[in-house]
Amino acid sequence: MAIPSAQFSLTLRVELPHESGTLSKVTAAISKVGGAIVAVDTVEAGGDGTIREITIDCESQDHRGRVIKAVQSVQEARLVETTDRTFELHRRGKIHTGLAAPLKTRDDLSMAYTPGVARVCSAIAENRQKAFKYTIKANTVAVVTDGTAVLGLGDIGPEAAMPVMEGKAMLFKEFADVDAFPIALDTKDPDKIVETVKLIAPTFGGINLEDISSPRCFEIEQRLIEELDIPIFHDDQHGTAIVVLAALMNACRLTGRNIADLSVSMAGAGAAGVACAKIMMGAGITEFVACDRFGAIHTGREDYQSGAMNAPKRWLAENTNKDRRDGSPAEVLEGTDLFCGLSGPGIITAKDLQRMNPDPFVFAMANPVPEVRPEDAAPYVRVMATGRSDYPNQINNVLAFPGIFRGVLDVRARAITEEMKIAAAEGIAATIEDDELTEDYIVPSVFNREVVTEVARAVSAEAERDGAVRLDDQTGELSLPA
Repeated sequence: MAIPSAQFSLTLRVELPHESGTLSKVTAAISKVGGAIVAVDTVEAGGDGTIREITIDCESQDHRGRVIKAVQSVQEARLVETTDRTFELHRRGKIHTGLAAPLKTRDDLSMAYTPGVARVCSAIAENRQKAFKYTIKANTVAVVTDGTAVLGLGDIGPEAAMPVMEGKAMLFKEFADVDAFPIALDTKDPDKIVETVKLIAPTFGGINLEDISSPRCFEIEQRLIEELDIPIFHDDQHGTAIVVLAALMNACRLTGRNIADLSVSMAGAGAAGVACAKIMMGAGITEFVACDRFGAIHTGREDYQSGAMNAPKRWLAENTNKDRRDGSPAEVLEGTDLFCGLSGPGIITAKDLQRMNPDPFVFAMANPVPEVRPEDAAPYVRVMATGRSDYPNQINNVLAFPGIFRGVLDVRARAITEEMKIAAAEGIAATIEDDELTEDYIVPSVFNREVVTEVARAVSAEAERDGAVRLDDQTGELSLPA
């Protein structure tokens, strides 16, 4: 059953006569149809009546309509105005630029702009690395999309993708104090996307690729990694994978298991699925079977033999499922310790989980409807995680990407390595102490401010160990912001 939430929140401005009980009639009508009243405020009192604003959380778009009709059905009430609070939050965009220095006097102007700015330009022309010290490049990330794989909405275009990219920029700023800017591109051509990002790269200290459909996202990311000297990060792949690994580390810590001993089955072979496979195998897992809608992926499958299988799935075929196990996602659960779901609702049933080893882990991350309902899975599962915020253990990318970029920007890293991703997962996992770990708490809250600090510290330290940091051309030492 759906639960009222802020995403379907509305504010109703209602005029009521000065008669005892009229407000009660309105609130009773709202409650009767399942609306959750958040606040009731008086806007104006006088004359023949009082105008009140009633804020209500609803379950869905249709439910909002029923709530509005319920208020209109109260004869004494006059509905003056209806406001969709989610749309109102997005009005004129959710981010803006600001000034880092005052511009109030002639002296301010002469230093910030002409003629003083010419001296800074000349210094950067002599040594382009000084752009990290004297421009926004030091702390700015481009959030780049083509709008082809937005949330669960699919290919909705660059303009429609902008609210998500703005939201991403908000998260960067709020959690890691990284200035991020949305870049929505009106092309699906990988060559054009790569070329455009290369052309704008001088402005940015890092590139966060977002909501670009598979398998093109793999090619675009790899080419940009090879052709640019700033960190490139496709969050749909690696953000998900990093948080999955963090959750798995803590699930193992809770239950006293060794991650390398686990057997894993996964449903979903898109961008996030491939990244999850790579990071888990990088952490030591060797028994891994991935499934797509045709079943288990391996080198004996007809589409692999014929060459019809796309490159990411070919990687899975060649690097996982060495025993060439066949079958559906439900069938390959036999003898596994972790089910990792990155596909869609109803892929497996709760009873299918009985095929797994004792005390299994189930990460059912399809959103908004998981591969198996947590309520149904509970009797068969030791640790359950989902992609939803209304269940415990939410696998949420916001635990990863702000801290990762904070860390790489702090040391001016040239790239984000596989080792840095694993370090990020360790940083997330470490924010939960041993005595805090429970089956319902293996993943920290997205509002835990220690997460960014721990992730940034782990990533920057690993970047220094990897030799991925940018050294000063003159001193040969680590080049950090002044």
